[in-house]
Amino acid sequence: MCKFFSFVSNGKEFFFSDDAERKALLKNNPKNYNPDSHASLCDRFGLKEDKANKYEYNFLTKEFTVDLVNGKDDQKKALTFARNLDPKTVCAELIVKPIIHPFNDVVFDKVTKQDVANLKKWASVWDSVGDSVWASVWASVGASVWDSVWDSVWDSVWASVWASVWDSVRASVRASVRASVGDSVWDSVRVYFSSFFSISFKFDFSCNVQLWERGLVAVNYQNKWHLYAKKDGKVQCVYTLEN
Repeated sequence: MCKFFSFVSNGKEFFFSDDAERKALLKNNPKNYNPDSHASLCDRFGLKEDKANKYEYNFLTKEFTVDLVNGKDDQKKALTFARNLDPKTVCAELIVKPIIHPFNDVVFDKVTKQDVANLKKWASVWDSVGDSVWASVWASVGASVWDSVWDSVWDSVWASVWASVWDSVRASVRASVRASVGDSVWDSVRVYFSSFFSISFKFDFSCNVQLWERGLVAVNYQNKWHLYAKKDGKVQCVYTLEN
C-alpha cells in the first residue's frame, strides 16, 4: 500500500523516513526511493523485506493499518509508536488538525462583515488557486505526503459538499451553471487542503479557509459570488455578493 505515513520494524525497532531524509530525497534520489515505500525503507535500513513488519498510520484520520507481519508480532507497540510520534518529525510542514465538513461539523449562525470581506478577497485571488497550491505543496513535501493528505480531505468533504451545494443551486438556476458551481467548490476544497501545510503561497488563500471553517462555502455562478451554509436544517444560499 505504501501510503504516508509508512514504517517498518524488525520486531525490536521501528524505521521510517524522517523530515530531513524526505527533504534530502527530494533533492537527490539516485535509487528512486519512495520515502513511504516499505521496500525502500527495508533497503535503506538493511532489513530483509520478507522478514520485516510493515505498517501505515494516517496522522489526520488516526487510521492505523497493518500491512504485513512477517516477524515477531509487534502490532500493539507499532500503534503506540505511531500515536506518540510527533508528526513534525516526519513532515515539518504538516499541520495536524480535524478535517472540518462545513455543513456537518459547524453550527452556522449568520454572515458577518468579516465573512463578506473574506468573500471579496477570495473573489480577487481564486483564479490563482490551481497552479499555486499544487506546485507549492508538491515541491515542499513530495508525492506521498501530498497524496495522503489530499485523499483524506477529498474523502471527507468533496462529494458531500458538492452534492449539497448543487442540490440547493439547481432548483433556481439552469443546468448550464453546473460547471461553474463545481469549479468553485473544487477550488475551495483545494484551498482547504492547502491549510494542512505551513507553506508560503504566492497568494493568501486564508480568506477562503476562514469561510470554510465557519461553515460557509463560496460558490460562483451567473457572474456572482454566493455563500452557502447549512441553515434551518438545509443547505442554502445565505449571502450574495452584488457586483
